[in-house]
This record gives sequence, structure tokens and C-alpha cells, in this order.
Amino acid sequence: MRRSFAFLSALFSPRSGRTVPHDHDARLTHMALHDQETGLGNRLSLERAAAGDTPVYVILFGIDRFELLRNAIGYDSVAGLLTTVGRRLSNLARTPVARVGAGVLGLVLHAEDDDAAVQTAIRLCEAAQAPVILNGAPVDISLTAGLGRSGLTNRTVTSPVDRASIAVDQARAAHRRAMGFDAVRYGDPAGNLSLISELMAALDNGEFSLNYQPKYDFRAEGVTAVEALARWTHPRRGCVPPDVFVVMAEETGHIRPLTEWVIRQAIQDQAALARAGHDLMVSVNVSGRLLSDESFADFALAAVEASGARLCFEITETAVVAHPEMALRILDRFAGAGISVSLDDYGSGLSSLTYLKQIRADELKIDKSFILGLDDSARDALLVKSTIDLAHGLGMKVTAEGVETPTALALLRGMGCDMAQGYLIGRPMSFAALVERLEGSSRKAGVVAA
Repeated sequence: MRRSFAFLSALFSPRSGRTVPHDHDARLTHMALHDQETGLGNRLSLERAAAGDTPVYVILFGIDRFELLRNAIGYDSVAGLLTTVGRRLSNLARTPVARVGAGVLGLVLHAEDDDAAVQTAIRLCEAAQAPVILNGAPVDISLTAGLGRSGLTNRTVTSPVDRASIAVDQARAAHRRAMGFDAVRYGDPAGNLSLISELMAALDNGEFSLNYQPKYDFRAEGVTAVEALARWTHPRRGCVPPDVFVVMAEETGHIRPLTEWVIRQAIQDQAALARAGHDLMVSVNVSGRLLSDESFADFALAAVEASGARLCFEITETAVVAHPEMALRILDRFAGAGISVSLDDYGSGLSSLTYLKQIRADELKIDKSFILGLDDSARDALLVKSTIDLAHGLGMKVTAEGVETPTALALLRGMGCDMAQGYLIGRPMSFAALVERLEGSSRKAGVVAA
């Protein structure tokens, strides 16, 4: 017992040369503020550096394609890579650098304003992304930076480090080297989360409606078809953007009941139009997630057969990629039942001639990104004309989206395009407004005929 007491006394004695309580606390503090793999500071150290009354900018540098890079060089080499890049940034910015995530480094910067901070981040990215030598071989890297300013209040993202992290993703999505946190673009995820639980009730409560965008037929010289577009009017939030609730419905599995509601409502509205003397084809957007759902196909076929409706299902070409065999089989069932199939947004992604050949489509819709440039781009005009000729050669009609000028309309007519859709033809409108427009067009046609 005495020997044990003497040993412990010696261990913590200042004269023993061994660890004393003060050194022990210092070591624990150092461990709490540093990344154990690289020796760089960690997120906590970065947050402490950003704290204070003086506003600063937190800049996070994300190593692009980090997972692929990590798999290529191996986990053992990642620490060396991050340490090297971290030291570069520290020397360039003359400030400590922290490791915030797997492939993310960060520092605190003082700058006059947002533009100056972004420009500094761009210069740091370009200067620090020289190849890193690992095991005698150069490894190429590229960096994307996101900035979050301290001292700002944001009810959805309170930490400047979190804002900078989101800004990295925003910069990559915008194909920019660096950008500050964009609160408008980020939106309100917490609010959207509550919308998820309200979506299904909204279908039952009559909060959803359909707008219709006209499609102009060049040969008939009039509107012969419309596209049905879902709209959600929330009792408290007003109009919920379609790109919010549609994506939300796809990610939560609610896209099927939403699409089924759209189909039922479109069938009812088409019947009402027919009774008023307007025979229009109605297009409905069908998510690619539903092209692997045989029971959805059963519902759609039964609904069309029972009503005798003339529907066109618009799909994107990439919708077939996930489950090609099943998707093509379902599309064949639609075509066999007389439901038209339209390839939407053609040209906006990696268009594949293989799928274009396999899909039994009746219509091809050229993405508006090509149509909007028709007025002043000979290259876009050449691509549009060749696409029209290709589609016609495959037995499909062609609709041009995004027609906004008389010049574009005239060019498309000369190219042999079949239909046009866009703000020049008509914006999405309520069912009542559509009926009023069709009635007005009928009266004008009657006057001309008389």
C-alpha cells in the first residue's frame, strides 16, 4: 500500500517529470480542439474562432469528388492529403485551418464585404489546388468554397459553419468556384417537413387544383391540346411552388396518390370540355418512380378504359433508366391501350438514342433551353431542326416548349414543328379561364367564317 501511494505521489509530482494535472488538462483541451488524424483544428475550434462581437466569414473548402478520390488513393493516404492542403490554405490565408468534415477544411476570414470575401475564397481555391504528391505520385485536386458570415440571424440555419457547409453545396450546384450562403435558395426545410404531413390531407380537403397550359397546333391553327399542371393553395402559406411539393411527393412516396388525383381530375375536366364542344387532348406528367409500379399502371389503364378519356402521359427520358425493362413494359401497356406517350424535356439531360429507339412514344417535346435561344442562335436552330427531322423519322410529333416570341414561333413553323407551348401561346390557367379562352377563340373563328 505504501509503495503504491509513493508511486502515485511521484507520478503527479512536479519534480518527477511525469504528467501533472495541469499538463493533463492541457492535453485534453488540445484533443478536444484538434482532429486526431491530421493534427489540424476541428469544427469546435473553428466555431470558437468565429465567435465574438466582430463579424467574420467562415470559409469551408470542399475537396471535389472526395469519395472517388479517397477510394483511389486509399484511406491511409487521405490524412496526408488533407494535412497538405490544410497547411497550404493556412500559409496562404495566414490563419489556422480546421478539418470540419471528411473532405472539408475551414478557416475564419476578415473581409470588408461579401464580394471581397468571395473573391478571396476563389483566390485561395485556385492557389491551394495544385497537385499533392503522395507516395511519390501527383494527385490532382479541385476545391469548391462556401461562405457563412457570423453575426447574422437565420432562423433555419443558426451556425455560420453550417451556412458555409450549405454554401459549398450551393456553389457546386451553380457550377461556381465559391459563393456565400443563399437563404432564399435554401428555403425552409423545417417548413417543408411539416408540408409532407399535410400533403395527403390537402388532396382530401380540396386544396389542390389543376391549371392548364395550351398547346398550339400549327396545322389546325389553334389550341388542340393542354397540359395539366397541379397547383397547391395552402390555407396559411398560400401557393406552394410545384417544384417544392412535387419533389417532396417523390421523395416521400406520395407521388402516386398525387398523380392518381391529377388523372381523375383531368378526366373529369376533359369530359366537361367535351360537353362544351371542345375536344382536347390532355397531357399529364408521370414521374419516373411510377414507371416501375405495375399497380399504378393498372389504375391508369382502368381509369382511361372506364372513361374513354384521351390522355397523354408525359415522361422524361431518364425515367426509363432506373428500371428499363419494367418501364418499357409499362409504356408498352399504355401505348397498347391508346394512351399517348410523350418524351418531355428532350435535350435537357443525357439524351440517349438507344432509349429513343426503344420507347413507344407518340410525341417528343424539345426542352425550352433550346427554344429560348432560337431568335439569335444559329446553333440552337440547327439542333432544333435536326431534332424535329429525327423525331418525324421515328414517327413522332414534335412540341416545342418555351415559345415566347413571334420570331421563335415563325421559325418553328418553317422547320415543320407540329405544336408549340409557352408564354406566347398561353400561361398556365385555371379551368374556368381555359373555357373562357376556348369560347373566345370559337367566337372569333365564327366571325371569320361568316
